Amino acid sequence: MARWLVAFLSVVGIVTADYEPNWASLDARPLPSWYDEAKFGIFLHWGVYSVPSFGTEWFWDRWQGKKEKEFVDFMTENYPPGFSYPEFAPMFHAELFDPVAWAKLFSEAGAKYVVLTSKHHEGFTNWPSKYSWNWNSMDTGPHRDLVGDLAAAIRNNTDIHFGLYYSLFEWFHPLYLKDKANKFTTQEYVSDVMLPQLYEIVNGYHPEVIWSDGDWGANDTYWNSTEFLAWLYNESPVKDTVVVNDRWGSGDHCTHGGYFTCHDRFNPGKLYNHKYENAMTVQRTSWGYIRNTNISGYLSIEELLNQLVGTVSTGGNMLMNVGPNHDGRIMPIFEERLLQMGSWLKINGEAIYGSKPWKHQNDSINKDAWYTVDSTGKVVYAIFLTWPDNFILQLGDVMATNQTMATLLGYTGSIKISWQDGSEGINATLPYLPPNTPLQWAWTLKLESAMARPPLDNWNRKQQNVLK
Repeated sequence: MARWLVAFLSVVGIVTADYEPNWASLDARPLPSWYDEAKFGIFLHWGVYSVPSFGTEWFWDRWQGKKEKEFVDFMTENYPPGFSYPEFAPMFHAELFDPVAWAKLFSEAGAKYVVLTSKHHEGFTNWPSKYSWNWNSMDTGPHRDLVGDLAAAIRNNTDIHFGLYYSLFEWFHPLYLKDKANKFTTQEYVSDVMLPQLYEIVNGYHPEVIWSDGDWGANDTYWNSTEFLAWLYNESPVKDTVVVNDRWGSGDHCTHGGYFTCHDRFNPGKLYNHKYENAMTVQRTSWGYIRNTNISGYLSIEELLNQLVGTVSTGGNMLMNVGPNHDGRIMPIFEERLLQMGSWLKINGEAIYGSKPWKHQNDSINKDAWYTVDSTGKVVYAIFLTWPDNFILQLGDVMATNQTMATLLGYTGSIKISWQDGSEGINATLPYLPPNTPLQWAWTLKLESAMARPPLDNWNRKQQNVLK
């Protein structure tokens, strides 16, 4: 809706817009609380690129855009002369796609939200878009509404929030290329394709996350981003619960939007001054499923937990990506990582879900330990990624009192704590855990009625006074 029309309707009393189509107004919208409480979500990159599944989900661009030798040679050696990228689409059968099984797997993984790729930079839509004739999942390939099927399965079988990734641009769309040639002074692609598709997925599927991408080629004026977001926040069917990221135009990353992604795999390692998301991948170098990799190309559960714990401690959410293959399977290596994450969260989830950053994040003397605090601010969690060889966990940023109680999440016995030598932090004596224990990969010490170590300058000054 044009800005002048919104203003006119507001004057005559037909529409009252809470948010104006400008960043000052849009950035003032409070982030719906469910998102901060969720902490952990699952990202899904799935499309026609899942058919060649070679090198990267940017396969089409690398092959026929940049013409990189590795991709050109792959096609020359494996496909007949003249083969075109759209010919992969009929091979995207998704014949083994079971959305209910996916939904149950995501629930077992402990995910609180899921973000499915509705359209990547190749332009193929995973829903029957009226604005992508014969280049969508209903007209070719699966011949089904992949977005709708997964949305229904998640909503009918879990309490997970459903979201959608959407690429604003398309590498080879004629209207986008025309606008680009005109230095984005025209907006034919935006008005005829992009905006209609965004309204289509919001009105059709009610996603509670809009994960925008592919915005970097032009500023947000070209994309009409603020106009769309004003509608999304004021009038859309998800206006009260939807969250969006920061990829709405060149220069907007880490500056404007609901939560910040800044760049892929963003993990600042320290307390961040805005809600952020670490969108990262289980497969180290790719978002879509890639066949030409080996086991070293996947993150271990220990590496994934390191990312999760460090991200949540510093105020972020982690969106962990897996890439289904062309027939609709989530491969066993991804399934294993998801189930491992879920089994860990079943024990340690109270230190993650709904938690807040504490006064300290990464411990000052034990760099493998990170802190969170519960919503009341009274219970501190020290999540440590390495089990000490001598069974003595040293923490430099916690001060115990006579009322301090320590427990190891998932362990029923008591945990003895004592002052460290020099009165800096605490020692916690950990129990012996048998090899078959479900407590593994990372552990959480729950501390009730504990205090934070003062800032180092005050602490050092206090110690100097004691020595005097």
